[in-house]
Amino acid sequence: MIIDNNPKEKEAMKAFRRGERSLGHKLQDEFVAELRENIGKIDHCTCKKSCKYHGKCVECVAIHRAHRDHLPNCFRSLVNERIEKLSELTEHSIVEEIKK
Repeated sequence: MIIDNNPKEKEAMKAFRRGERSLGHKLQDEFVAELRENIGKIDHCTCKKSCKYHGKCVECVAIHRAHRDHLPNCFRSLVNERIEKLSELTEHSIVEEIKK
Protein backbone atom coordinates (compact mmCIF):
# COMPACT_ATOMS: atom_id res chain seq x y z
CA MET A 1 0.00 0.00 0.00
CA ILE A 2 1.19 3.50 -0.80
CA ILE A 3 0.11 6.59 1.08
CA ASP A 4 1.66 9.45 -0.91
CA ASN A 5 -0.36 10.11 -4.08
CA ASN A 6 -2.66 7.18 -3.29
CA PRO A 7 -4.96 6.68 -6.30
CA LYS A 8 -8.03 5.84 -4.20
CA GLU A 9 -7.63 8.92 -2.02
CA LYS A 10 -7.00 11.11 -5.08
CA GLU A 11 -10.24 9.77 -6.59
CA ALA A 12 -12.02 10.54 -3.31
CA MET A 13 -10.89 14.16 -3.55
CA LYS A 14 -12.12 14.37 -7.13
CA ALA A 15 -15.50 13.03 -5.98
CA PHE A 16 -15.69 15.66 -3.22
CA ARG A 17 -14.88 18.42 -5.73
CA ARG A 18 -17.67 17.15 -8.02
CA GLY A 19 -20.06 17.32 -5.09
CA GLU A 20 -20.29 13.53 -4.72
CA ARG A 21 -19.75 13.49 -0.98
CA SER A 22 -21.06 9.97 -0.36
CA LEU A 23 -18.68 8.51 -2.96
CA GLY A 24 -15.81 10.57 -1.53
CA HIS A 25 -16.50 9.28 1.98
CA LYS A 26 -16.85 5.70 0.71
CA LEU A 27 -13.45 5.88 -1.01
CA GLN A 28 -11.84 7.48 2.05
CA ASP A 29 -13.28 4.77 4.28
CA GLU A 30 -11.79 2.13 1.95
CA PHE A 31 -8.41 3.89 2.07
CA VAL A 32 -8.45 4.03 5.88
CA ALA A 33 -9.52 0.37 6.13
CA GLU A 34 -6.64 -0.65 3.87
CA LEU A 35 -4.25 1.51 5.88
CA ARG A 36 -5.37 -0.01 9.19
CA GLU A 37 -5.07 -3.50 7.74
CA ASN A 38 -1.45 -2.79 6.78
CA ILE A 39 -0.31 -1.00 9.95
CA GLY A 40 2.51 -3.00 11.44
CA LYS A 41 2.97 -5.04 8.26
CA ILE A 42 4.45 -2.28 6.08
CA ASP A 43 6.72 0.61 7.06
CA HIS A 44 4.78 3.65 5.83
CA CYS A 45 7.21 6.18 7.28
CA THR A 46 9.13 8.03 4.57
CA CYS A 47 11.57 9.59 7.02
CA LYS A 48 15.14 8.43 6.47
CA LYS A 49 16.36 9.57 9.90
CA SER A 50 16.44 7.13 12.79
CA CYS A 51 13.96 8.35 15.36
CA LYS A 52 12.10 6.67 18.20
CA TYR A 53 8.85 7.89 16.60
CA HIS A 54 9.59 6.31 13.20
CA GLY A 55 6.35 4.84 11.91
CA LYS A 56 4.31 6.31 14.79
CA CYS A 57 2.52 8.98 12.76
CA VAL A 58 0.08 10.20 15.41
CA GLU A 59 2.85 10.82 17.93
CA CYS A 60 5.21 12.33 15.36
CA VAL A 61 2.65 14.75 13.92
CA ALA A 62 1.49 15.75 17.43
CA ILE A 63 5.08 16.54 18.45
CA HIS A 64 5.61 18.70 15.35
CA ARG A 65 2.28 20.45 15.83
CA ALA A 66 3.17 21.11 19.45
CA HIS A 67 6.59 22.66 18.91
CA ARG A 68 5.64 24.31 15.59
CA ASP A 69 9.29 24.64 14.58
CA HIS A 70 9.38 22.58 11.38
CA LEU A 71 7.41 20.00 9.42
CA PRO A 72 7.75 16.26 9.79
CA ASN A 73 9.85 14.85 6.96
CA CYS A 74 6.85 13.05 5.48
CA PHE A 75 5.09 16.39 4.81
CA ARG A 76 8.02 18.14 3.16
CA SER A 77 7.57 16.79 -0.37
CA LEU A 78 3.88 17.76 -0.27
CA VAL A 79 4.68 21.31 0.83
CA ASN A 80 7.56 21.63 -1.63
CA GLU A 81 5.27 20.52 -4.50
CA ARG A 82 2.74 23.19 -3.48
CA ILE A 83 5.41 25.88 -3.21
CA GLU A 84 6.72 24.98 -6.65
CA LYS A 85 3.21 25.31 -8.13
CA LEU A 86 2.77 28.68 -6.44
CA SER A 87 6.14 29.81 -7.74
CA GLU A 88 4.91 29.23 -11.30
CA LEU A 89 2.96 32.46 -10.81
CA THR A 90 6.25 34.34 -10.79
CA GLU A 91 8.04 32.23 -13.41
CA HIS A 92 9.69 30.14 -10.68
CA SER A 93 11.78 33.11 -9.55
CA ILE A 94 11.51 32.05 -5.90
CA VAL A 95 12.63 28.49 -6.75
CA GLU A 96 15.72 29.85 -8.43
CA GLU A 97 16.43 32.06 -5.38
CA ILE A 98 16.08 29.10 -3.03
CA LYS A 99 18.43 26.96 -5.13
CA LYS A 100 21.20 29.59 -4.87
